[in-house]
Amino acid sequence: MAALLSSTAANASMIIWLVVLFAFMYFFMIRPQQKEMKKKNAMLAELAVGDTVLTTSGFYGVVIDINDDTVIVEFGSNKNCRIPMQKAAISAVEKPDAE
Repeated sequence: MAALLSSTAANASMIIWLVVLFAFMYFFMIRPQQKEMKKKNAMLAELAVGDTVLTTSGFYGVVIDINDDTVIVEFGSNKNCRIPMQKAAISAVEKPDAE
């Protein structure tokens, strides 16, 4: 009888630790990633023509056209370099100053 109680207590203890481990993983890994994804999706939803963007490769440019999941970005000061790219390649957006 004592062995059965010991076995049950060990199983309960193991289940409690597994729950604690999954809770830890959720709050420190999964939840922050979901919040970051929501923030990026909101940023891309507010993207407009004329916004200055930073691409994931480190280039700054100005948005000149937007399609469903593609944007055309103009790079450089000579205004001749226009490259279509996916919205997912944009890492930061800076709105133009409203003066």
